[in-house]
Amino acid sequence: MSTIDSLLDSIPLPKMVRVKQRFERPVIADVAGELSARLAAAKAFAGLKPGQTVAITAGSRGITNLPLMMKVLAAEIRKAGGEPFIVPAMGSHGGATAEGQKAMLIGMGITEEYVGAPIRATMETVEIGMSANGLPVFLDRYAHGADAIVVINRIKPHVAFRGKVESGLMKMIAIGLGKQKGADICHELGFGKMAENIPAIAAVTLAKAKVLCGVGIIENAYHETCRIEVLASGEIEAGEPALQEEAKRLAPRIYFDSLDVLVIDEIGKDISGTGFDTGVVGRYHTPFISGGPSITRVAVLDVTDKSHGNANGLGIVDFTTRRAYEKVIFEQTYPNALTSTVPASVKIPMVLKNDRQAIQAAVKTCNILDKAKVRLVRIKNTVALGEIEVAENLLAEVAANPYLESMGAAYEWPFDAQGGLV
Repeated sequence: MSTIDSLLDSIPLPKMVRVKQRFERPVIADVAGELSARLAAAKAFAGLKPGQTVAITAGSRGITNLPLMMKVLAAEIRKAGGEPFIVPAMGSHGGATAEGQKAMLIGMGITEEYVGAPIRATMETVEIGMSANGLPVFLDRYAHGADAIVVINRIKPHVAFRGKVESGLMKMIAIGLGKQKGADICHELGFGKMAENIPAIAAVTLAKAKVLCGVGIIENAYHETCRIEVLASGEIEAGEPALQEEAKRLAPRIYFDSLDVLVIDEIGKDISGTGFDTGVVGRYHTPFISGGPSITRVAVLDVTDKSHGNANGLGIVDFTTRRAYEKVIFEQTYPNALTSTVPASVKIPMVLKNDRQAIQAAVKTCNILDKAKVRLVRIKNTVALGEIEVAENLLAEVAANPYLESMGAAYEWPFDAQGGLV
């Protein structure tokens, strides 16, 4: 038995109970039909001429129904006489390479065959102007050469700063379409300037490039599409802040203000820019955002396959597993941190040999005497919060909360012989 084994093997883990969390749940039943109706009402493609090329943006996030919505966009553009194609619009993600960005899209189901449009990936950009606050503005070379651009993205709170616009259409225009070079410029002075830089840079692209419209998506707390808005180019800057506020109101959360331990089964770039929603966990990698629950120790057990080795986010948790550590690809992870100028999120936390020990280490170090009273919650990830697991001793709080419902009897953690959760 190793020293680490002897320190951790006797640490008890509480019995767990599955709990349902209730959130407001508006949802669109027919996403394809809703998008088509919104495009028609906005007369989004009425000005297209036969044969004109239209670049459709595609980001790196795992947005529900995104492949379907891009398929609808491509079909509606063709119906109007245009020739659609897809451009990766994800700044420095995918290892800041064209091949890596294309692979990310394919991994999310955004394929040429399904969408019905070719993917044209490049890291080359064209400088198109200067922002009002003195920053050069860059645009993806293929998007610049198109006759029109359609921007589609989910609108949601950002994980590192607060502003009138955060993650959404303006950010995709400024950073996503700017590729690594544009993302680098936007992040150069840190996240303290992002609330200023994103609108300033996006305003130049909206004024000088051929952005036809923006498709803003809002998801409810269950990661379901609940609103689609089509904004003309001239409406994006004024229209996005209200959508941002709605997205914040609908965002998921954990209904406990303080915990000793949080166990997260997986993080990944397909889930959030920082691997997990920092607001849900109350852990941040910049000083320009705060709030959320107070959690003493956080253990992350795995990195999603769709993240392609990008382990951004591990640096701001306390423990992880060897399985997760062995998935880390520095060439995928570090370019993002170098571009964003935030190295904290890509540091390596304490690495334990299996799930059991990562959880036990979190319990051992959470600074309570009676480990049987540990306030512990387990979640799959920060976009799947409709059902969570809580320590048995939290059941009184569950019963007192109208938004929580116990779903059965308490049970032991289901570890296999190697200490992995099954």
